[in-house]
Amino acid sequence: MTRVVVTGGSGSAGRVVVRDLLEHGAEVVSVDISESPELACEQRHADLADLGATVEALAGAEAVVHLAAIPAPGLLPDDVTYRVNTTSTYNVFSAAATLGVRRVVWASTAMVMGLPFEHGSPAYVPLDEEHPLRPEDSYALSKLLGEELARHFSRLTGIPFVGLRFVNVMQPEHYELFPGWWEDASLRRWTLWGYVDARDVAQACRLALDAGLAGAEVFVVAAAETVMNRPSRELMAELYPGVPLRRELGEFETLHSIEKARRLLRYEPRYSWRDALGSR
Repeated sequence: MTRVVVTGGSGSAGRVVVRDLLEHGAEVVSVDISESPELACEQRHADLADLGATVEALAGAEAVVHLAAIPAPGLLPDDVTYRVNTTSTYNVFSAAATLGVRRVVWASTAMVMGLPFEHGSPAYVPLDEEHPLRPEDSYALSKLLGEELARHFSRLTGIPFVGLRFVNVMQPEHYELFPGWWEDASLRRWTLWGYVDARDVAQACRLALDAGLAGAEVFVVAAAETVMNRPSRELMAELYPGVPLRRELGEFETLHSIEKARRLLRYEPRYSWRDALGSR
């Protein structure tokens, strides 16, 4: 990992990823439609919906971290979210193939597995990479198609593509919101009470750049515990009583399995709302 292009580097998670890579000795170029005064690296303006502009923006990269996207459903009309995310992902992957980069790490989402489960329940918990794929909106569908695009380009080029299924990315200042959810478990049911700190998002991206992987892989990336101060088994019994538990759960353990990320990426969540809020 020497010269890394981060798309979406001016975004909320992107800025954290860029800073982490810089702190660990990488040469970083941020590519976005806007610049951020917070970033101490080269910044390039590019519309990733344009393939030619994308190739130019990625020039010189040894690796790519692709974070640029409309980051959630409901921010824009469904067709716009689908079109922007699928087109930009195709263009970034295609440009990486054209330029012969060594690796692509990119942001998928846990929503491909069925969150927010408005049309059914989880098949089992903890959710892992083998869980049935059930995208419920155009955002999740665009990310699922990104996973297929990654398999396509990796198969054709031999470039490793690493998709990270992030779970509800949080900044440290968001932790003050958590106590407001504790009295009503249904408030965060849509995430299966999961989250991940943006600093652990950055850790996962950095580890994925260097892990000994081949082909196209996906990993669930979450915090070690839920956003709740109630045991995870109680949450499931209240709101998903018929869903099988595939193994015994730790008291407040996340319902999004991070075992594969632990095993193959050496990922271990370092940040927790419990440390930030103390004993509340």
